Amino acid sequence: MSKSKSKPSENTRQRQRREREQRATALRRRRWLLIGGGLIAAIAIGALLLAPQSDVPATTPANPSVDDRAIGPATAPVTIVEYGDFGCTTCRAWHNAGILQQVINQYGDKVRFVWRDFPVITPQSPKAAEAGRCAQDQGKFWEYHDVLYARQPILDVGSLKSYAAQLGLNTAQFDQCLDSGQHQAEVNQDLQDAFARRFTGTPSFLINDKPLAGPPSFQMLQSLIDPILARGS
Repeated sequence: MSKSKSKPSENTRQRQRREREQRATALRRRRWLLIGGGLIAAIAIGALLLAPQSDVPATTPANPSVDDRAIGPATAPVTIVEYGDFGCTTCRAWHNAGILQQVINQYGDKVRFVWRDFPVITPQSPKAAEAGRCAQDQGKFWEYHDVLYARQPILDVGSLKSYAAQLGLNTAQFDQCLDSGQHQAEVNQDLQDAFARRFTGTPSFLINDKPLAGPPSFQMLQSLIDPILARGS
């Protein structure tokens, strides 16, 4: 003979109801905490994205700064500016593709190419940018530029100094320049210039002061350069 199930007492039913209500209240509280946290995070991220990066006015290729590292005459009708990082693999790939040399071969003195520092990719990038300027002081920026890309990603201070020695630079002068942070302010000025232009990655480019997203192919540069030269002829 089967036994009939006894009904829960009134006290038991009340206790179970209170437990259900407590669980529901706790669940609603967790949901609001998650939603509130997400809104706070979204507001914080939005503020970072919308906040001005710098009050430093951007310099323009039409009036390049005296410390620009450049190839080609200042009077060239077309100026290409690269904001690069010696720790950037995409920058190195663009350099290794030989696109700059194609532009020089095609247009000669009609194009001026300018390098500016945008050291944001690796912790070693800012010091590598300073090292490039220390090499510039001895007239060897572009040679040092090529060595840094060839040796990437090894950009620690000891290696930066050894690369200078390999190029035959005055090592005492170079080491003193790098250790003292002699060019830190100039590197930061280039960095702030890039931020002021709202650049978000490397390499970034300007063609006669107009921003160009991503590393351009030779064909893309040609499509931009040719109309400028045609208008000037």
